[in-house]
Amino acid sequence: MHRKRQQMALINYPKREIVYKVVYYGTGLGGKTTNLRYLHANLDPSVRGELVTVATETERTLFFDFMPLDLGEVEGYKARFALYTVPGQIEYGESRRMILKGADGIIFVADSSAVRRQANIEALQGMMDNLKEHKLSLTGVPWVLQYNKRDLTDALPIETLEKDLNQTKVPSFEAVATEGKAVFGTLKTLSQMVVQKQ
Repeated sequence: MHRKRQQMALINYPKREIVYKVVYYGTGLGGKTTNLRYLHANLDPSVRGELVTVATETERTLFFDFMPLDLGEVEGYKARFALYTVPGQIEYGESRRMILKGADGIIFVADSSAVRRQANIEALQGMMDNLKEHKLSLTGVPWVLQYNKRDLTDALPIETLEKDLNQTKVPSFEAVATEGKAVFGTLKTLSQMVVQKQ
C-alpha cells in the first residue's frame, strides 16, 4: 500500500483492515451532521458502528461524529471508513483544523441558501487554509462537493454554486440531506476516489 502523499490510511494488520478517514466540511447548520445521521439510520447495523455526537444546546456539532463504515475489501484488506464532521462555527477553528488532520477524503457540504453564499466561500477558503497547515492541498486530497438544501425556495442556481466553489471541477451533487437525496451517492463517489488513490 503506497501513497504519494504524506498521510496514509490506518492499517490494522491483525484485523486485516484499512481505515480511511473521510471528513464532512462546510458551514454551520449546512447539513454535515444531517448527512451522517441519515447514513447511520439507513445503513444495515452490521456494517456501521456507533454514531457519536457532541452538541451544544442549539444541536450544532461541536467536535465530530464518528462512524466506521464497512465497504468491501482492498487488496485482501477489509476497507472501513471513519466519517467525521467538523463544527461549522467560526469559533471552533482549532477543532476544524484538528479533525481535518489525516483526512483521506473530504466532502464539502455547501448550503444552497442565497443568504449563505458568502459563508460557503469563506468555509471553503478556511478548509484550504487548514489543509495548508497540514502541508496538504485540494490537489492532493480526494474531495467532492455536495450542494445541500436544494429544496429551499431561495436556493442558488447550480451554476452560481459551481462558479463560487468548484473551480477544479470535482464531482458535485445536488442534495436534500433531510430526505436522503444524494447522501449515499456523495459518499459512494468520494469513497471510490479515496480507494483509487491507494
